[in-house]
Amino acid sequence: MSGFFGATLKSDCVTDVFYGTDYHSHLGTKRGGVSFFSKEKGYQRAIHSLEDGYFRNKFESDVNGFSGNSGIGVISDTEAQPLVIFSHLGRFAVSTVAKINNIDELAERFLKQSKMFSETSQGGINPTELVAMLICEKASFKEGIENVYNSIKGSCSILIMNEEKIIAARDKYGRTPIVIGKKEDGYCAVSETSSFENLGYSIEKYIGPGEIVEITPDRYEILKPAEEKMQICAFLWVYYGYPPSFYEGINVDESRYHCGEKLAEHDDIDADFVAGIPDSGVGHALGYSNKSGIPKMRPYAKYTPTWPRSFMPQNQNMRELVAKMKLIPNSALIKGKSGIFLDDSIVRGTQLKDNVKDLQAAGILEMHMRIACPPLTYPCEFLNFSRSRTKLELATRKAIFELEGTEDADFSKYADPETPEYKKMVEQIRKDLGLTTLKFQKLDDLIEAIGLPKEKLCTHCWDGSSYGH
Repeated sequence: MSGFFGATLKSDCVTDVFYGTDYHSHLGTKRGGVSFFSKEKGYQRAIHSLEDGYFRNKFESDVNGFSGNSGIGVISDTEAQPLVIFSHLGRFAVSTVAKINNIDELAERFLKQSKMFSETSQGGINPTELVAMLICEKASFKEGIENVYNSIKGSCSILIMNEEKIIAARDKYGRTPIVIGKKEDGYCAVSETSSFENLGYSIEKYIGPGEIVEITPDRYEILKPAEEKMQICAFLWVYYGYPPSFYEGINVDESRYHCGEKLAEHDDIDADFVAGIPDSGVGHALGYSNKSGIPKMRPYAKYTPTWPRSFMPQNQNMRELVAKMKLIPNSALIKGKSGIFLDDSIVRGTQLKDNVKDLQAAGILEMHMRIACPPLTYPCEFLNFSRSRTKLELATRKAIFELEGTEDADFSKYADPETPEYKKMVEQIRKDLGLTTLKFQKLDDLIEAIGLPKEKLCTHCWDGSSYGH
């Protein structure tokens, strides 16, 4: 997904930006970057790969030499950023959380104008540079950001830093969050409020969809008010968000607890224990256990946080290796027992299939899987989630293909839990994964657990119902 942290303070902000950005590490596995501005040193920047190490370790030596009252940092699942731009708007640093679906079309438009691109991203156009070029087509940052909103298909939230201020601009439909935090000597603008508590910030303002806010150490000013329409990604509460974080005033782990309660309300399985798949399944399992009265146990543990999320690597062999290495079963709690397991989702099923094999090898009798969201039937258009070279890599699409023998099925039938097609798909996934039973959360129950109206949430990956592609 990616996430960023920007701060502008009356004192030096390097420590806040360093640790604040590190608190976004769960949102990306590809690149990390920071940029600072001070009157003495000007713009300073560092970018490192995170594919072979942690943000904190990669940047510790860099930040010791940085200084500045303003800075931005980013954890990116795609391109190298932030970029430092020299333009008619002056020098500025820019970071994005974006998925630009028409990037080739926009790049071609610039190339026809004899413009050039200096940055690359995995062999292609760097999306953040493209965003900077769209901003620089206009006479002000506000107009330039509006140009981004009007030009791209997909989603894009932006942080800009120049010599005087930070500008935070949330995606046109608010699919990704930005929250302003406040402390005694200034402000920050971030993706995750879990970065606030230990750095001394409190939640000051949730930036709205399409809203543009200018921030200095003394104040913040709304340059463009929020739009009425919002479709924030519901999957933030299910999986992406860190447990202490808040989006739209709603806590992540509290929503997961309610998701687990909802699954227990509609279940009649008797088992020896309830378990959460680490890490994001834990909150769901607590809700299920407390509602059902079945004790929660930890039948296997996550070895370390060093392994990246298993659905991210594009190489199949690497995905399988990562899925295998992450979790270690505890046979003392498993052998001869039946368990109800809670997880956030099934994407490709790579990790879960290995989990099932390992648990069966450890002697489990029954494995009842409960998933906190509906089946992921439609690939994400907006957050770089469930990226696949082919849609058939999704467990749902693979099951539908096995049932129908074609990639051109009517997927709406499989997204409706009341249809025979849905039940056949779930049964096929269950068999493919070797589970005793399998149930998914119903969309209405997930929406109730989050607590926002359906029209305020993006639920595209479950029912294909988004707008603003």
